[in-house]
Amino acid sequence: MESLDMSDLDEELLDIFTEEAKDLLDQSDNLLVQLKETPDNFDLLFGLQRNLHTIKGGARMAGLFSIGELSHSLESLLQPNAEHGIILSPHQFSMVEKSLDALHQMSHSVEERKAPVLSSELMSSLEAGEPSAAQESAHLDDVSETVAEKLQALKALSGPIEVPDLDTEEGLRTPQEVVRIRADLLEQLVNFAGEVAIYRARLEQQLGLFKTNLVELDQTTSRLREQLRRLDIETEAQIAARNIRETDHDKQDFDPLELDRFTNQQQLSRSLAETSNDLVNLQATMDDLTRHHETLLLQQSRVSSELQEGLMRTRMLPFESLLPRLRRVLRQASQDAGKQVQLKVEGAHGEMDRTVLDRMIAPLEHLLRNAVAHGIETPKERKNAGKPETGAVVINISHEGTEVVLSVRDDGRGLDVKQIQKKGVERGLIEAGAVLSEQQILNLITQTGFTTADAITRLSGRGIGMDVVSNEIKNLNGNLSIQTALKKGTEFIIRLPLNLAVTKAVFVKIGESQFAIPIASVDGVGRIGREELEDKMQLESPEFGYAGNKHKIYDLGNLLELPAAKALGSMQVPMLLSKSGQDRIAICVDQVLGSQEIVVKPVGPQVTSIPGVYGASIMPDGGVVVILDLAPLVRHNASRHKPQLVEAVDANARSMPLVMVVDDSITMRKVTSRILERNNYEVIVARDGLEAIEKMAEQVPDLVLLDIEMPRMDGYEVAQNMKADSRLQNVPIMMITSRTGEKHRQRAFELGVERYLGKPYQEFELMRQVNEIFKK
Repeated sequence: MESLDMSDLDEELLDIFTEEAKDLLDQSDNLLVQLKETPDNFDLLFGLQRNLHTIKGGARMAGLFSIGELSHSLESLLQPNAEHGIILSPHQFSMVEKSLDALHQMSHSVEERKAPVLSSELMSSLEAGEPSAAQESAHLDDVSETVAEKLQALKALSGPIEVPDLDTEEGLRTPQEVVRIRADLLEQLVNFAGEVAIYRARLEQQLGLFKTNLVELDQTTSRLREQLRRLDIETEAQIAARNIRETDHDKQDFDPLELDRFTNQQQLSRSLAETSNDLVNLQATMDDLTRHHETLLLQQSRVSSELQEGLMRTRMLPFESLLPRLRRVLRQASQDAGKQVQLKVEGAHGEMDRTVLDRMIAPLEHLLRNAVAHGIETPKERKNAGKPETGAVVINISHEGTEVVLSVRDDGRGLDVKQIQKKGVERGLIEAGAVLSEQQILNLITQTGFTTADAITRLSGRGIGMDVVSNEIKNLNGNLSIQTALKKGTEFIIRLPLNLAVTKAVFVKIGESQFAIPIASVDGVGRIGREELEDKMQLESPEFGYAGNKHKIYDLGNLLELPAAKALGSMQVPMLLSKSGQDRIAICVDQVLGSQEIVVKPVGPQVTSIPGVYGASIMPDGGVVVILDLAPLVRHNASRHKPQLVEAVDANARSMPLVMVVDDSITMRKVTSRILERNNYEVIVARDGLEAIEKMAEQVPDLVLLDIEMPRMDGYEVAQNMKADSRLQNVPIMMITSRTGEKHRQRAFELGVERYLGKPYQEFELMRQVNEIFKK
């Protein structure tokens, strides 16, 4: 494709046009879908014309005359139908679809600064109109009676149909002002708003401490006034006693008070009383200031929350904004495969973070193409199977707690589990004797290069579709599961974290550790007697009944692998009630500390790779608390403790490679283990070199990830022992250490270590090297 000649074009004008054209073409796609459902709704047809008219004017203004010509021809094709109230024929619908697809492609070419190519065949078809007069007549005969009735009713209610003047810019459309802003700048603004919320929380905490001190001041002032009252009484008593004595001795005619014979004690007493009154007045003033500050903070909190929500809304897009593109992909795939497929969408108004939405475009397109290529049968096959000739692909969008759930299902032939297993054996991904669960077999389709197609076509056969889907979902810290039924269809369920910058969270305590859990993922809080809970935990599948539903019981300390430290003084155990997929769960905690608004801060890639960690938040006192997501935590626990279905005893029959992680840091062991498990590797761990040697005496791993500095036996000694053992000498070793100096690296390679990786490492780099080792 030739480059776009920019000599007579304004680059800024081109950017404005392509941005507007994308929106208008997406609107036109949606109007066309609605028009198919209600073909006699001529308001939709007028809207389609208005969009084309605007695109035509914008294209000519930008100097893109080929796009303007195509828009004009398509607008002209629709003009007679709009003027005379004639329903579009199937041929016209097809021409509109092809033309809109061509306009999309041409606009995209301009965006990439390539010359848009106008199909002469398409232009000829548009100028020719309907295929023949006979077909037009037959179509009009079919719809004339219905149209006449509807027009008659419309005239009776509203008078004659008026077609808007398409040559004027003015009721054509009222464009909404749009401001383009860089994503990184928007991200900075969201972070700043989050920082403001954190500082506000700290001010609120300090104001709370100030109020506490004011209460203390009030109590102190009260004590002081009482002491002064008693001092006054004592002073007056002393004056009276002295007066009596002096009267008896001197027989004076004047009262001592009249002679102004106050003592220093009496003067200090009066001064302290005045000071006490001043303190009371000062305290009242501070109380008033505190109330004013509380009011200001409350108002600032409201404005800050609205600012935060507004900024977050700018990051959110409705899923329906993707629908025109997905419909085009499905339409093109159906034409290439010679199949009839219809796209249905449920919950399209649900919103997602625009970054997540953009990154999910490619995976969704792959899933749609796969549904057409592998799932949906040909019209003849569907008819023979008793199905409608037109297949259906349904996309469902919903929210579960802090997750967005995307489901893509078709009503096709389903996945052939036996065929997938056979291909897995042929490609060497699994051994012929291994007995696997259905889910383990289905996961093979996400492996790079895996395909069940017998030949390469435009839609399938290269094995580069599902691995893209799987990897992108993992990079977004999501989860992919597959369900299939032979001759009924397949469903791909994608769970992605919902990005929240500010949210309400409930705080819980496990032993000495404190965690935050977003309230969006908590349905309620229940309590159970300690003895009853202990009895239930003896069962294979303990459950807790609440509001007529059964909840599976889990202990948060066990899910997090924390040491048990229960509050034995309490007779009741609090439980957080939540939902994980189709299951209801009850999470036991030591203590529920209450709820408050928190600012969600991102954490490093090594921490986000841990299942169940949603992020972190800075507390008002400056401390950091980890935010947990219950559903992924429970799912990871279930996969970790799922019964092993592989019955082969030979190491060669393993369904997944076995990797040993040897490190004295519990954090590194957990992080590395979970990264490997998420990438379909079995993992065993050892705390030091001696424990690793002991475990390898019982089981030979396929790869060892080894630290250098460890107690009892360091990494060099482990490598030396392994290379001297005939059972272990061929097991590859990758050293992962903070010792990245050349002498340490050289020493490792002299001992026969295959790879050397420094800490901290990136997940991508670790998996790249691990995968390269297993490909050898």
